Amino acid sequence: MDNPFTLSFGKKPLQYISRISQTAEIIDNFTARQPSNQIYMLTGVRGAGKTVMMSSIANELGKNEDWIVVELNPNRDLLKSLAAKLYTLPEMYPYFIQAKIDLSFFGLGVSLENAVPVTDIENAIERLLSEIRKRNKRLLITIDEAVNCEQIRIFASSFQIFMRQEYPIFLLMTGLYENIYDLQNEKTLTFLYRAPKVVPGPLNHTAVRKQYMDIFGLDMEKAEKMARLTKGYPFAFQVLGYLCWENKGEKDIEEIMPEYDQYLEEYVYGKIWSELSGKDREILAYMASSGETRVKSLRDQMKMSSELFSVYRGRLKRKGVIDTGKYAEVSFILPRFAEFVLAQMI
Repeated sequence: MDNPFTLSFGKKPLQYISRISQTAEIIDNFTARQPSNQIYMLTGVRGAGKTVMMSSIANELGKNEDWIVVELNPNRDLLKSLAAKLYTLPEMYPYFIQAKIDLSFFGLGVSLENAVPVTDIENAIERLLSEIRKRNKRLLITIDEAVNCEQIRIFASSFQIFMRQEYPIFLLMTGLYENIYDLQNEKTLTFLYRAPKVVPGPLNHTAVRKQYMDIFGLDMEKAEKMARLTKGYPFAFQVLGYLCWENKGEKDIEEIMPEYDQYLEEYVYGKIWSELSGKDREILAYMASSGETRVKSLRDQMKMSSELFSVYRGRLKRKGVIDTGKYAEVSFILPRFAEFVLAQMI
């Protein structure tokens, strides 16, 4: 039997633990008679499960005949890509005929009899959305790894127009913390600032423990130890499972730790560290070496003003490396990241 765990990003692994409540919340809102939000932005560090969560939602809605689901590449002309993707869907062809939408000007499809070629792609999509609305259907667009680029800005501006005209169009985007932050703070796209930003929470601890118990035949104590080592981080769950499977029980958990740390560093942590400023690293190094979590103590011992520390705390939170959920405290959110930081100081 092949290893049921994977080290690949962006596709649903064989051993997958869903975020049931977060996924259900988005689906329930999108399918409501009067949705409160037509956009959700999924964000987090690499390996947090953003793409898998988005795919899970898209697949679930795609099973419903009232939904049309389209995935777009953020590096392409998104409006033209949307029209092209819709044109290739067999169920959409009658819509093009009914709306007399001739896209031959854009090199899409063939000329339609008695139809003037459309030269404004936004107008063509509006006409399509009108046909979709007439049939009481909804359109979901998914975009993975969005960044603040011209293609995204143009598409988002048009999407805002579609929403104002109350078309049944919905958007689900994923992106790293800093990329979503930049996009939401783009001055020409203020409506995105109001869009809910969803950070996939840690995997359910009980579910992680149970999967390790079932797959490796472990007792609760050993599975609990493995689950704690992941801290609910999806990529860590996959890496630890992958290594245990490959070692076939020949090594205990302590012996696997060097390999575990190496995978986390090479796939994720090294990239995060390379993008941090000197002061970011200094704060993390002090947290790791002292074990201090209280904000006031950290500020005092590092001789930083409240205002300055707040700036760096916000930066590190957006990078996805610290948790600020507890009042007046900060802590490492990623598994064995403190150990990684200490290793960089040697």
